[in-house]
Amino acid sequence: MQQQWMKLAVDYWQDPKWKGLGATHEALYVRLLGYTRKFDTAGFMNPVSDIVALMTFEHQTRITNLMIRAGWDARIESGEAVPHKIDSDVEALVTYMLFADEAKLYDPIKGVSTFTKTFAERGPRDRQGRSLRDFDLEKRMFRYPLSYMVYSAAFDGMPNIVRERVYQRLYDILTGKDGSEKFARLSSGDRRAVIEILRETKTNLPAYWTAIPPGTSREPQQ
Repeated sequence: MQQQWMKLAVDYWQDPKWKGLGATHEALYVRLLGYTRKFDTAGFMNPVSDIVALMTFEHQTRITNLMIRAGWDARIESGEAVPHKIDSDVEALVTYMLFADEAKLYDPIKGVSTFTKTFAERGPRDRQGRSLRDFDLEKRMFRYPLSYMVYSAAFDGMPNIVRERVYQRLYDILTGKDGSEKFARLSSGDRRAVIEILRETKTNLPAYWTAIPPGTSREPQQ
């Protein structure tokens, strides 16, 4: 859903009728304000919505649903079949956490409120000042391609069997052990940065995450 929404947003901002007019984000904002004449907005806190906040909310909703699904499937099943039955749930969650299917932004996205600034300020940050909450909004949504929802109570509250498998998959992908095409867009710099940020900001990481990661020099395929 996030990818569909982002594509819709990108298509909207890049619509030829706006491009042909040389429209800026500010011009589009002014035009949107014009729609307030068509209905009463007195009951709303703001007559417009912030696209960055909406994209973030959609991302958070989707990833929460994936975590709930993985946890639910693990809890209702029992026996030796459990690890095999949750593999698809874990893979879907990890893929989404790493923004592997994220739609590319062809033009910068700009919000109309302070959300972009205040959201990022919530951290946490590593010693280099980096945070998974930092936005990019030029070519992709976030600067570092791992969801900030890794810090959430929903993530920590998943059954151990699910959380442990998610950690292992993330580690295999970020260290280059998993070199599948699906994650080829993650550059060596992105992988290294995510590992370093998590090491300094995420509590209760598995012990193997503190080892020097092999294979992080792998560059994405073109």
